[in-house]
Amino acid sequence: MNKIKALLLAGAILFGMANALAQSQPTIRIRGAITGFDGHELQVKTREGKELMVNISDDTKINVLFALKISDIKQGSFVGVTAIPGGPGPALQALEVHLFPESLRGTGEGHYDWDLEPGSSMTNANVDAIVTTNNGKELTLSYKGGSQKIIVPQGVPIVTFKPADKSLLKAGAQVFIVTQQTADGSLMTLRIQVGKDGIKPPM
Repeated sequence: MNKIKALLLAGAILFGMANALAQSQPTIRIRGAITGFDGHELQVKTREGKELMVNISDDTKINVLFALKISDIKQGSFVGVTAIPGGPGPALQALEVHLFPESLRGTGEGHYDWDLEPGSSMTNANVDAIVTTNNGKELTLSYKGGSQKIIVPQGVPIVTFKPADKSLLKAGAQVFIVTQQTADGSLMTLRIQVGKDGIKPPM
């Protein structure tokens, strides 16, 4: 009996370690265009020109993007903004803005490094204030532990999104994909943002 308990305990420990390892795997972000999809594996040509295969599961979250205007961003909106230093002054300069649906308020809240361009950051936060400047709209974004002022110049892509399904995963569609590497080295997709009607995911 003690041997059985020991085996069960060892199995539970190994399962816990494997689960913790899976959760600790870093995410890998992919930007590019779909070149094929068989219902389970998505073929993508990345912006760097690489051909990748990523796995799609029933748990993969798929969203379709829609274009917005800066006037759609209101005080109290919860947004994500990719930005780079560039001012004027200490303010960052936006490369893109995405408006979260209210049901996703708080997603990824904070300010952290991003990989859209060298030196870029992502700020997911509440819009506390919007001020018109000579350089564009200045957003004051507040999140737990801090705040950022970000200038949104005219012409910067602004999008929102809503849930979609696999029917949008067609060759030619532009995508932003968040994946995680599995134990065998393959890529499992966690979520996909799909552009429609010529929209390219800007994040």
